[in-house]
Parts: sequence; structure tokens; C-alpha cells
Amino acid sequence: MNSTQTNKAAIASMALEVIEDNIALVRIDVVGEKQNTLRAEFAEEFNQIIDEVEQQELTGVIICSGKKDSFIVGADINMLNALKTAEQVMTLSKAGYEVFDRLENLNVPVVAEIHGACMGGGLELTLACHGRVCSNFAGTLLALPEVQLGLLPGGGGTQRLPALIGVAEALGMMTTGKNIRAAKARKIGLVDDVTDPLNLRKASIKRIHTLKRRLKKSDDFDYKTLLTVKGWQHLLLEKNQMGLNFLFQQARKQVHSKTKGNYPAPEKIIDCVEAWTSGERQYGYKTESKKFSELVLSDEAKQLISLFFAVTQLKKDPFVAADVDAKKLSNVGVLGGGLMGAGIALVTANKANTNVRLRDIDESGVNHALKYSWKVFQTAAKRRHMTRQQAQQKMSLISAGTDYTGFSNVDIVIEAVFESLELKQQMVKDIEKICTKETIFATNTSSIPITEIAAKAKRPENVIGMHYFSPVDKMPLLEIVVTEQTADWVIASVVKLGKRQGKTVIVVKDGAGFYTSRILAPYLSEAGHLLAEGVCVEDIDKALVNYGYPVGPITLIDEVGIDVGSKITPVLAEAFGERMTPADAFVKLLESGRQGRKNGKGFYDYSGSGKSKKQVDQTVYSDLGVTPDKKIDADVILERCNLMLVNEAVRCLDEGILNSPRDGDIGAIFGLGFPAYLGGPFRYADSIGADKLVEKLQHFEQTVGSRFAPCDALIKMAKANN
Repeated sequence: MNSTQTNKAAIASMALEVIEDNIALVRIDVVGEKQNTLRAEFAEEFNQIIDEVEQQELTGVIICSGKKDSFIVGADINMLNALKTAEQVMTLSKAGYEVFDRLENLNVPVVAEIHGACMGGGLELTLACHGRVCSNFAGTLLALPEVQLGLLPGGGGTQRLPALIGVAEALGMMTTGKNIRAAKARKIGLVDDVTDPLNLRKASIKRIHTLKRRLKKSDDFDYKTLLTVKGWQHLLLEKNQMGLNFLFQQARKQVHSKTKGNYPAPEKIIDCVEAWTSGERQYGYKTESKKFSELVLSDEAKQLISLFFAVTQLKKDPFVAADVDAKKLSNVGVLGGGLMGAGIALVTANKANTNVRLRDIDESGVNHALKYSWKVFQTAAKRRHMTRQQAQQKMSLISAGTDYTGFSNVDIVIEAVFESLELKQQMVKDIEKICTKETIFATNTSSIPITEIAAKAKRPENVIGMHYFSPVDKMPLLEIVVTEQTADWVIASVVKLGKRQGKTVIVVKDGAGFYTSRILAPYLSEAGHLLAEGVCVEDIDKALVNYGYPVGPITLIDEVGIDVGSKITPVLAEAFGERMTPADAFVKLLESGRQGRKNGKGFYDYSGSGKSKKQVDQTVYSDLGVTPDKKIDADVILERCNLMLVNEAVRCLDEGILNSPRDGDIGAIFGLGFPAYLGGPFRYADSIGADKLVEKLQHFEQTVGSRFAPCDALIKMAKANN
């Protein structure tokens, strides 16, 4: 492509040049950064660019990125975090509105050329353009993910998006923050055209000429679309006030069912879109700016933004000295074809793009593991997240059998067999006989100390814990557990593999239950004590779900498996005593044959259809020997369970199991579902203060039992604060 004129502005992040057909190309390229983010100075810079555009007679304008495989990933979070007053927030919003309005009102067509991630403020910029084309590159994703930080789109996104794709689609995008791929973006009208990256510029120029021929796109409803479901929805719900009222009512109902009122952003997004339906642009802006400022300054957003920074920092942490070299683990062995083993094999092939050899003791386990991955790959291909050829290529990375064939050359073996110390020790012996001296043995145990598993190993320095969470391909956390003997190169290599598997990795010291299982145990145990006292299952689960946990503790016991819990609990009770000891009534459950969801017999009744809401199996109370007639306030239920978890987390930090409060917060949120709006157990403790936390624990210690005794570290902190 020949440039006929170059007119580079003396601006840090943007350059303007005139290319063929007298089209201006505005290239955004923030100096010194891998990705473009919108900074405070963006409005001034963009205004200068628009000034230059207005001074020339142009055919049109194309806005593109100077970054490889990335458009604009959103606003600079540091900039938002620095805002302290509503006036500062509204001033920032006002500047954004003005520059995007200028862009929208240019008398020549403006097209956004999107390749790679187009997020948040980056997508809002494209919404102010007259057209949008994007590449079919796998990394091209469009989203307004502000809700995940407790915020809403503050650059006019809540006003322009529904105008472009309709109210229902816009609400779905903004209240979830979900990523939209190229094909779906074109289908819903978010972009006008999708093409391969090599033809992207050509498609952008073509779009300019199309828009030039019809500067104003008609808003008239196309009655041919009545032949589609979307067309009827548009007419019945979005083109009359009764329909809109119903739509907003349903949206609020769905949002509240998910957030329980703990996250204000989704409801404020609905308020903003409702303001858009008034047809008054300035009223919509005013509403969006006000709601945006309320959220930026909210406690929930502060915690979620802090969590974002913590995760970003964690991704860069090697957890070992900088001079330790990590070995690339190119061949992975997996022992066990159950749910965990199958999931580990899947993420290793799919995310890490690494060869996997899986072993199970019988053909049914082998077949289960292979079918598990094949189903995921087929679904991804059907949804066009990958091609069928890519799905087959990924699947070809996984092989399996009932013996150790293929294990002699693996770099690491990840064990996911039953929770038995003797079995796991035998697995170590087998692998040391078959594999090389440098082969790493990683165990997926939930509670058994890694030191004990490595006790009979010839090379204990090669033994490490890799604690995944079920389902492996959905849960983001990987807890890596190291012993005093684990070699640094082993730690570095396993951390690197975990990150390649797409996991958020924390590294903790060895001990019974490590970190996550250890803090989960007293939380679940306390739910059991409440149940044994006569509090009904529904009241316990509802209290914790309303507080922000994804599922209640009793439901979680059913999901994990009552039988699995029975293997973990004795290990923890032996190590830590009373505070880990379950209620006596729980021992009776296994005797009655209850294992949870896996055998359709747990606290809940699983005999109905999968879609129906599960009801409590009332016969569980007779098996427990309790009468569910005790009423306790929801606040007391949640405090009793939650305080046990927080108290144990502080113990883990004090004992050196955790490297930092950061790791403890991320581990609890990503591994156990601790409410993210609270920031994690340590940020929660900081927010209420050690003295208040000690006071609450001592209250329950006196009224319920000694298991609530505050740990020494909390008592010291409380005294230091007074």
C-alpha cells in the first residue's frame, strides 16, 4: 500500500497519516506499553487528531492499533483508581463524552479497524464510529467487562450499545462483561464485517466507501425481520413501552438472582440503559456519569480493582529466585482417568498445547478421559471457538492406556488417584522406576501432606503438590504445594506449566490441607455443627449464598462428595484438633450410604430432572438424628461459618503456609468462591479491623464453643491497634 501523504502529529499515543483514496489513518500506539489503554490525556490527544482531520478534505477515517494482535484493552485502571471525588469522575466522563461526540459527528465516515482484544473504553470508542470491521483472528474479542471491576461503561457505552444492537443484547453484554467473538459480533450487529487479518485494511476501506454512499443509516424497522425470533423480540419488547418495562423488570430479576444485591454495578447498568430509552442523549449521559461516579467510589469497586491488581502482580511472580531456570515440560503424564485426571489432561492439551499420556487401571477410566476431552473440543468447534481441524489437532495430543506405556519419556507425572497415602506413595515408587531422574512427580491430593507422600521417594526433591479444583477446565486456581525438600527448578517448572494451562497460580508451603482445604474445612464443619443443632439445610445454604458464595456449604459437601470429605476430615482433625472435628452426627451419613450427588443420595434429592430446583431430602434429618426446627438469624449463620474460615486463613499466614495476604485472598476467591466484593479473607479482615474480628470470635467462643478462639496473630494485631 502506497502512502500518498504523511502527516504525523507530535502526539505520544497517536499518529495520523493519509493513505490511498484520501483516507486518513489514525494509528493508536501507546509508547512503552505492550497494549493500548486509554489514559487521562487521551481526550486531549484525540481532540488534536480530530482538529487535523477537520482541516482536511478527506474521504473518510480509519482508526486502528499499532500494537500486534491487540486493539485497545480498555481504560487505564490506575487512572480510575486515582479518582477520589465524584467531581473528578464526572470531569473524566465529560471529557470522554465530548471527544466521542466529536468523532460521531464528523462529516466523513469513520471506521474502526479491530484486530485483537477490543475491551471497555476501546469498544466504546468504536461505538462512536460510523462503522466497525474486525478480523477473524482467534484473539479478536469484543467486550464491555467493566462490571467485573464493579463498574459500568463510562464513555457513553450504555447509550450507544443498545442503539446499535438492541436493549436485550446490550444488557446481556454489559451486565455479564462476557467476551464476544468475531462471528457473534457480526451476527448481533456489533460489527459490520468480519474478514481475515490480511484483508482487514481492504475491508475497512470498502466500508468507508459504503458509508460514504449513505452517510446516514436508516433506523426504520425492517419488517422482513418479523420472520425471525429476534425480529419479534425487537417489535414486541423494544418498540413499545410495555415491552420495555417488562424487559427491564426481567433483567433486574435475573441480575438480583445472581448478585443477591452484593454487586451494585449490574443494576446501575440497567438504570442507564433505561435512561437511554427516553431518547434524550444528555439525560442518558447524565445518568451514566452519575452512576459511574457512584461505582468508582464504592467499596465493592475498590475491592474488585484491588483484586485485579493483585492477580496482575501474581501473574508476574516466579515464586523462586530470578536466577532459577525453569525446565519446559513438553510431555506430561497423568495418572487417573476420573473427573480430575480427565480435566488435567484436557487443560494440558488445550491450553498448554502439550502432549499428554494418561493411564487408568481399566478401560472405562481411559474411555471416560478421552470422551471428556473430545466432547469439549467438539463443542468448541461447533461454537466456532476453534475449527474442526484444530479440535482434531488438540485431541491428537492426548493418548491413554491401562499400563505405563509412553511414560518413560514424560517430564512430569501428575497423579489424580484416590485420596489414599499408601496408593500415592506406591505411585511415586512406580514412576521413579519407569521415568528419568529428572521426571517431576506432582500429586493432586486435597489434604495429605506432600512430605508424607514423598517420605519413601528416592528423589523427594522432585515431588511437589499440584492441587486443582473441580471441574478443572472451569475453576481458575492452581495451588502448588512445596515441601522443604522440593527443588527450586521443580517449583519454577511447575509454576510455568500451571500458567500455560491457563491457571491462576499460588505457591504455598506443605502442611495438612495446605491452604485452601485447610480454611475450607472449618467453614464446612461449622455448617455441619449448625445442622446438628437443628438448623435446616435450606437456611444454612441460603445465608451463605445471599452473602456472596456461589453455592451454600451443604450443597458444596454434596458436590465434593460426602465420602471424599470423610477421607480429608480425619487428616485435618488429627493435625489441628477440635476446630477441624466435624459434628458427631455426620459420621452416620456414610453409614446410610450417602455420598452426595455422585450416587444421587446426599443432603439434597437428585431423583428429579436436572433442570428442576433441587429439594432437600427430608430423610437426611432422621439419618443425622436431628429435628430441623431451630431458627437462627442468617447473619449469625454466615458469621459462624465465615469467621471460622477467616480465622484459619490468618493462622496460615502466621505459620508461613502462605507467602503473602495477596496469595491468601486470591486462593480463597478463585479456589473456594469467597465473595469477591469483600476482597478475600485478609482484605475483609482489614476492612473490619482486627479488634472487631477478635471481638466477634470471642463472642462465639463464649456462646458456641472453644473452636472460635481467635488465633494468636489476630490477638496481637488487635492489641497493636489499641
